[in-house]
Amino acid sequence: MTDASIPSASVPDGAPSGRSSSLLTLDGRVRRRNAAERRFRMYGIGAVAIGLIFLALLLVAIVRNGGPAFTQTFITVPIELVEAKLDKTGNRDLDEIKKVSTFGYKPLVVDGLSVLLTRNGIDNVLTKRKDIAKLISASAVGQIRDHVVANPDQIGQTVEFRLLASSRVDGYFKGRVSRESLARDKNLDAAHLDIADALMARGALDRAFNWNFILGADASESRPEQAGIGVSMLGSFFMMLVVLALALPIGVATSIYLEEFAPQNRWTDLIEVNISNLAAVPSIVFGILGLAVFIQFAELPQSAPLVGGLVLTLMTLPTIIISTRASLKAVPPSIRDAALGVGASKMQSVFHHVLPLAMPGILTGTIIGLAQALGETAPLLLIGMVGYIASNPPDGIASGFLDPNSAMPAQIYEWAKRADPAYYERAWGGIIILLLFLMSMNIIAILLRRRFERRW
Repeated sequence: MTDASIPSASVPDGAPSGRSSSLLTLDGRVRRRNAAERRFRMYGIGAVAIGLIFLALLLVAIVRNGGPAFTQTFITVPIELVEAKLDKTGNRDLDEIKKVSTFGYKPLVVDGLSVLLTRNGIDNVLTKRKDIAKLISASAVGQIRDHVVANPDQIGQTVEFRLLASSRVDGYFKGRVSRESLARDKNLDAAHLDIADALMARGALDRAFNWNFILGADASESRPEQAGIGVSMLGSFFMMLVVLALALPIGVATSIYLEEFAPQNRWTDLIEVNISNLAAVPSIVFGILGLAVFIQFAELPQSAPLVGGLVLTLMTLPTIIISTRASLKAVPPSIRDAALGVGASKMQSVFHHVLPLAMPGILTGTIIGLAQALGETAPLLLIGMVGYIASNPPDGIASGFLDPNSAMPAQIYEWAKRADPAYYERAWGGIIILLLFLMSMNIIAILLRRRFERRW
């Protein structure tokens, strides 16, 4: 048996004499085409790599700038609750105790800090007695007063309080404040930092996880170390409830009618074009619409999550309608034909067969629309939610919808424009929490799609 040789290809007409071609030999045109394909592949890999590098840099910047917001510096101070100042009558009458304002507690804080320094063998080099109080947050007197009102039986005793350090002291231990920068600062000087270093060395001052940042409320400009995003999270939660309760049924019902029941004429074409155009309208336009319709015309309460939810519903509806219609179109026509062929009505075929099969895409589009609404700031600017300091959580469900409140993106915007660097740090920390919420919603959308998806 002999090996069969591969016959050489015939020379095409017009080819130069003396040249032969083979199917196994790459000519110049094929080599150039393969080289172009390799270059295009490398361009794609390079683009993906550049995108990943920028994403990594962004995440590193967010974590580096926002991570310190989740920790806070505390000072443990023994405070003597002097009966002569807090309950002059001595009968523990709560109404009399409440008459003592926070100004009456400030000397107690100063005395407690002096005792703390003496107990730890630290010399107080500050010239003025009241200067030592600059180590403590301005919220400390309110914290002590609330404790006394809640526990009047402790008046006359010495109680240890874990108080927030001032924003400058906290920034010093986080690297945000340096000794050189304090030369231009009237609130603190190097002597305060020496005392803070000594307290840290003796264990009276420490850094710990700051749960108040996640669960607490916003604070005034003078108390950035007390500010938290918890109440704003509640405001965003109530807004999302409004968006979910309105956008999902309205959007799905509109999509089902346009896709399954509406006749194809100029009116439905006009509606479809307008829905597509509304999806591209800037979000601030919806804010102007909400200001004119819901606040000025309907006279709904300003800065309320109800109004914010209505505005975000208008903005989210086009996204839900478009994604729902795409999910309905993805259901094979044979499903509809089979249902109609066995005697089902048009409505039965849609609600019993088409809609359950399209549900993964509908839920995914709804969650993505809610995630988009959760991160919107511009519409909230125009209805006043950015200018309201959410200092207390709502009292109940009705107040959660109707009382003025803020939202996470609006709170982040408000913190970012304040002068104190501690608020800038908290703005980055709020971004981390907002990204975690958005990531969770997208993960839920992926899981729902995989849970209900059917392959044809």
